[in-house]
Order: sequence, then structure tokens, then C-alpha cells
Amino acid sequence: MEVIFISEITCPVCGFKKQEEMPVDACQYFYQCGNCNALLKPMEGDCCVFCSYGSYKCPPIQTKGTCCN
Repeated sequence: MEVIFISEITCPVCGFKKQEEMPVDACQYFYQCGNCNALLKPMEGDCCVFCSYGSYKCPPIQTKGTCCN
């Protein structure tokens, strides 16, 4: 299975999209939107902001199917 390391995060507040490189072995719990400065946190049930707002889930979820914490 090929792991994707770039994900496009979409801000749920303003709709701004930006491609970001995901951490390989860690979860990113917070992300600040580059447009409206909203501080994004994972939605309930997700381990990180990429799983909640990204075009691809984080690498640990892609490979192991489980959260990295």
C-alpha cells in the first residue's frame, strides 16, 4: 500500500485550502488556518486535523488503521 504524505486541509470556517506535508509518525492535533487564523482541532472520533479536514488521512491511519497516540 502506498502511503500519501501530502494532504490538502480545508478550513471549515472560511473554506481556505492548503496542501501540507503530514508528520510520518505523529498526530497533529492543532492547525492554524493561513487565511482566517482559525485554530482547527480534530473532530470527535478523529486522531488529528488531517483525519478531520484533510484530503487524506494521516500516515499512521493509512498504514496501521489506528491512531498514533
